[in-house]
Amino acid sequence: MQNNRIEKRRTFFPSLRPKDCQNQAFLDRIKNTVLILAGSVVYGIGTQCFISYAQIAPGGASGIALMVNFVTGIPIGILTFLINIPLLVLAWFYLSKSFTIKTALACAVSSGIMDFVIAPLFPIYQGDRLLSSLFGGVLVGIGMALIFLAGCTTGGSDIIGYLLQKKKPHLSIGHALLIIDGFLLAASIFVFRNIESGLFGLISLFVQTQVIDRIIYGADVGNMVTIITSSPEEISRQIITTLERSATVLPGYGAYSKCSTDVLLCAVRKNQFSTLKQIIHRVDPAAFVLVTETSEVYGEGFKTIS
Repeated sequence: MQNNRIEKRRTFFPSLRPKDCQNQAFLDRIKNTVLILAGSVVYGIGTQCFISYAQIAPGGASGIALMVNFVTGIPIGILTFLINIPLLVLAWFYLSKSFTIKTALACAVSSGIMDFVIAPLFPIYQGDRLLSSLFGGVLVGIGMALIFLAGCTTGGSDIIGYLLQKKKPHLSIGHALLIIDGFLLAASIFVFRNIESGLFGLISLFVQTQVIDRIIYGADVGNMVTIITSSPEEISRQIITTLERSATVLPGYGAYSKCSTDVLLCAVRKNQFSTLKQIIHRVDPAAFVLVTETSEVYGEGFKTIS
């Protein structure tokens, strides 16, 4: 019955035909590749041209790389990738392999662009450290947001967050990452031998997170998405296989059409929302979608109710 309904909709909506779906998937891959490359360039400019000169370490793997670079002189991109390698190994065994592959690709691209494109070609801003921390935070936030929109992450804190969530579901991931970044900011004071390094790093980290939240829809833990569709099984299947999330299908009744329909409920993280929109558009362009910002999400894959 469901297959018949899908075939009928493919006949009515030409964009759902197999050939067009393949073309759309190809266009999505190109779009995601462009987002990763553009995000890596902007991320590299913010880190290499602004934050590195300001001698601040605004958390994450790049923060550790900046401190090691200050001591050893090893390129920041190479250090960032090397720091992410053990985290990627843990993600391979304890998280999903597809997540690890995409994250490793994004890390390799961003690290390579930072060392071999940004460092030799772009000038370094050597002015006020406050401006460096502000503009560096803005650019790094934009770069990370673009990479998130491609369905990838830059590794570092994101991998740690997923691992902590896997092992201790009751732990507040936001608080845990705040403690880690706070420790790195404190360590930067001793590495750079300057109290202002920690203060400017805090400013840069705050600006960075605010920019990410503004660019990506869903300012906090995640989004609750309500999808009214005639193809709930196909959308649910792709949510499970692509996003590694689940969904709930509820029976519904259209007040205007007087026809039965299906309502799909799904909770996703902010870096997965763009991929979910692509799934809905491919399967059912006529779907009616409601998106609700959520400050907290409890349940499997998120936090355990305590």
